[in-house]
This record gives sequence, structure tokens and C-alpha cells, in this order.
Amino acid sequence: MNHFKTFILMMALTILFVFVGSLIGGKDGAYIAFGIALLMNLISYWFSDRIVLAMYGAKEVSEREAPELYRMVYNLSQKAGIPVPRVYIIENDSPNAFATGRNPANGVVAVTTGILRLLGRDELEGVLAHEISHIKHRDILVQTIAATLAGAITMLANFARFAAFFGGRSSEDEEGGGGNIIALIIFSMIAAFAAMLIQLAISRSREYLADEGGARLCGNPLYLASALRKLALGVARVPMVQANPSTAPMFIVNPLRGEGVLSLFSTHPPIEERIRRLEAMAYLR
Repeated sequence: MNHFKTFILMMALTILFVFVGSLIGGKDGAYIAFGIALLMNLISYWFSDRIVLAMYGAKEVSEREAPELYRMVYNLSQKAGIPVPRVYIIENDSPNAFATGRNPANGVVAVTTGILRLLGRDELEGVLAHEISHIKHRDILVQTIAATLAGAITMLANFARFAAFFGGRSSEDEEGGGGNIIALIIFSMIAAFAAMLIQLAISRSREYLADEGGARLCGNPLYLASALRKLALGVARVPMVQANPSTAPMFIVNPLRGEGVLSLFSTHPPIEERIRRLEAMAYLR
């Protein structure tokens, strides 16, 4: 179901881009906006692992340095049928984890020292299975495509507002000219907002997919459900204050998560709903 939902959301983002491009920037404007967004996100896609690992001071560990952690990653990746990801540890008391890498051959799993102290073995296995599921499903690629389309729509919308403010004075003298400019500004704002919401919905859909895939990989959905319950409390007590908002979607739980933030604007589904779905999976086994 979540695969289908992601497909529908990606189609909606593509249709919105084509519609906005033809209406606001014309064919040439749409091509330019898409090209710029594609270039920016391709650079991010290609170097995302190195950028985010350096950002958080992550250190690669070998099997000798972290035998139990490495063994779990190895076993789960074998079950998933992907190459063994590189394993990193981040010195941070906030309990969290993320996966990155442009494809399974370049996969990376990173965990904080906080999560290693907080979770039991089964719970940690559930978290690692979730991250390996992200790698297997090529979620970095999916997010990059979504970011490219959303970025192109936002650029077109910004261009439309700029043109309306600075290039629309002559048309204001014509009948209805002022109204057309206001309508264009409002429409461009709505289009950019809609693109952002669709992109966030895609991110949430991929989290549900990774939860489901991770639960199947580790063999027991309750491992991950228990881990998520502990992580939600752990992050609330010890937030990752230095976390960059642009990397928040990569973590298994939002390091910037606050109770007052509307779930509509969150990159992650509600923890309670994720736990409910995992518990339902366990009872259906």
C-alpha cells in the first residue's frame, strides 16, 4: 500500500511541476528550473553520505571495534540481500540512527552512542533493520527525485512572484492587470506550499515502508515498536541540539521533534501511529 501511495504522490508532484511550469514559466522556464534543481540535488545525492557523516562527526568502526553492532548489521544485510553497509558511530547522548548512501553498494548505517546505551539487543536489531530497509528500497534516490521536483516548482513559484513584483507594472494600467498579478502571486504561493506538503508526505510514506520492511527483516515487529517508544522518550529528554533541519528526515525519529508541531508539516509519521501499525503486524503473524 505504501509503495502505491509513494507512486501516487510522485505522480502528483510531477503533474504539479508540469502544470506550474507551463502556466508560470512556460516550457523554457520549466526546463531551466528543473535543470537547476536537478544539478543541486544530484550533487547532494552523490555526496550526501560524506556530507552528513562529516556534519555529525561520525567515525567508522570495524568488526573488531564494535563486534556485536557489526554482526547485527552483517546478518540483517545478508537477509535483505544487499552488500554489508559501512558502520559508523556518532558520539552523541541523544538516541538516534540513520542510513545514507546513494545505493546499496554504498550504504551506510550510523548510530549514536545514546541509542547504544538506551536500547536492548532486540530493540537495536529492530532499528538497524529499519535503516537497512531504507538502503534496500533506495530511499535516498526516491527522496532526491522528490526534492528535485519540489525544488523546481518552488523556483518557478519564486520566479513568478519576482516577475509579478518587478515586471508587472505596465500591465496594471490595463483592465484586470492588477487582479491577474495578485492571482499569479497567490497561485505561485499555493503551488510551492503544495509541493512542500507532497514532499513531506513522500518522506512519511517511506518511513512506514522502512518500518514494515525492518519488522520483517528482524523477524518481530515488536522489537522496533518497543525501540520507537523508548526513542521518542529519549529524544524528548535529550534532544540533538546541533541537528541540522535539512538532515532531520534521515533519522529514525525526528531529532528536532516537538509536541507543538503539526504532524502535517513533519518529515516523520506520528510515533504512536508507527507503533500501532507494528503491533498490528505482530498480532497478524
